[in-house]
Amino acid sequence: MAFRKFLPLFDRVLVERFAAETVTKGGIMLPEKSQGKVLQATVLAVGPGNRTKAGDLQPVSVKAGDRVLLPEYGGTKVTLDDKEYFLFRDGDILGKYLE
Repeated sequence: MAFRKFLPLFDRVLVERFAAETVTKGGIMLPEKSQGKVLQATVLAVGPGNRTKAGDLQPVSVKAGDRVLLPEYGGTKVTLDDKEYFLFRDGDILGKYLE
């Protein structure tokens, strides 16, 4: 729960990627090199948003608890209490899954 001590600034979003699949549906164990990069994540914390030129606050389009689709490359790795999280800008997030 170290992410509760961390608040992203501006339009940044703190996410935790889902774990990669290590076993196929048929039960075959996958080696680490063949596991693909997981592009789905859960939003843990969001910043307040960006200011427009007029000074108005433009809120972030996702909220904590949302499942999102991330780009294959990008983001900044953040380690909090020996656990890896990633920071993305709100505009870099590709989409949000609806429940």
